[in-house]
Amino acid sequence: MRKTCLALLVPLALGIVSPSLIQPASARVVFPGVSLAERYHHSLDPTRYLVSEKLDGARAYWDGQRLLSRTGNEFQAPDWFTADFPPEPLDGELWIGRGRFQELMSVIRDTVPDPLAWRAVHYHVFDLPDALGDAESRQRQLAALLDSQRQSAIRLVPQTRVSSRVGLDRELERIVAAGGEGVMLQLRDAPYQTGRHGGLLKLTPHEDAEATVIGYTDGRGKHTGRVGALIVEDATGQLFKLGTGLSDADRATPPAVGSRVTYRFSGRTERGLPRFARFLRERPAD
Repeated sequence: MRKTCLALLVPLALGIVSPSLIQPASARVVFPGVSLAERYHHSLDPTRYLVSEKLDGARAYWDGQRLLSRTGNEFQAPDWFTADFPPEPLDGELWIGRGRFQELMSVIRDTVPDPLAWRAVHYHVFDLPDALGDAESRQRQLAALLDSQRQSAIRLVPQTRVSSRVGLDRELERIVAAGGEGVMLQLRDAPYQTGRHGGLLKLTPHEDAEATVIGYTDGRGKHTGRVGALIVEDATGQLFKLGTGLSDADRATPPAVGSRVTYRFSGRTERGLPRFARFLRERPAD
């Protein structure tokens, strides 16, 4: 078990250490070129949006020269991977396929890229940040740009309309049944915006969110000598534990203190804490 932050466990439990001494997740700097999604609410009219599959990969921004994470750190992709990328900025996701997130992470985290492993990765593009016009216009421009060039590593993410809420639900069901995460909705008449905003939304069968690992609890019983739960902090500064969903491998070698993890939950308590929070995976380093 990692011991980096074990010294915090007892003080935290006793209330001796103030959460203000730990850098809050909300203090993370977001790379200014990326558009971030809010959650879709059922009261919204889905016919106003373009709908696409939510890809559970690594967000990547092509600035015309470098492939960057959402906080601006460069992915160490092989030279051939980006050799035929266009000079225009692109917004998209590095992805291998449904249910292969950990495989993707093992590939893109290497500081010295493995050319053979990167052959399985593609850059799935869904927006053209510097293009003028609304989302539908940008999609046409993006499709024309990619059609005019040959890029072996780039794929265009299909975005379509739905005619009703029933149609949106059917699309969600289709994607989830095939092993997908959910759907993304992009407001058809909106310009490209940076940061988190209502023009880009996500819809999944369960709510999910990210939190930052700040420590661990000791395992008991069959988990003695390993991690019992992660102590995490969400974007609002709430502290809580994530134990359900951790595999034996996760407990033996848990996500490092300071890393981000994704968890799933079902609603929130009156205090704003997630109900039935379940660990899903560690997120890529930014």
